[in-house]
Amino acid sequence: MRAAKDADFKGDPETPLLAEDVEGFEGLAYWPPSPDYYFVGRVNLYFEPERFTIISSSGKERPCEKAGWIGFELAGQRLTLQVYRLLDREPEEGASGFFLPFMDGTTGEATYPGGRYVDLVGPRGGPYVLDFNTAYNPLCAYGAPERFVCPVTPKENRLPVRIEAGERGYKKNEPELSG
Repeated sequence: MRAAKDADFKGDPETPLLAEDVEGFEGLAYWPPSPDYYFVGRVNLYFEPERFTIISSSGKERPCEKAGWIGFELAGQRLTLQVYRLLDREPEEGASGFFLPFMDGTTGEATYPGGRYVDLVGPRGGPYVLDFNTAYNPLCAYGAPERFVCPVTPKENRLPVRIEAGERGYKKNEPELSG
């Protein structure tokens, strides 16, 4: 999966990379996969989802709803993340339409300052897989924020632990890839 993403970034005419970065692109940086960041569970849906506008990287407001939450245990702590749906886009066929942005202790240090995203995978109604090994940067992280309007992670989805899994920061945005 990682090699396929790197190949797409290098060869796809619609790459999110800046034109001057494509030729020298050697792949994205990742943490090694770890089972410690893989969880299976249900999304606890709200009886009445809360509609609101989420701010994007360009400052544009996008219609969104807080659909529910998912809980998991990591580093001896019980943690929760809110699960959203972006109302201005149709979910891909067979997908839940859930959107899960997050920030953690690596944000702005070893990962993109605006947070990362992770997709929940599973059948309608669950159970869902929450695999931080697949966490990725929003497309606006690669140097062309005017081309990609990325939702900003809400404050309620900031975790008090480090998620050393998935995609690390991209060289254009991170002065040092530590961790």
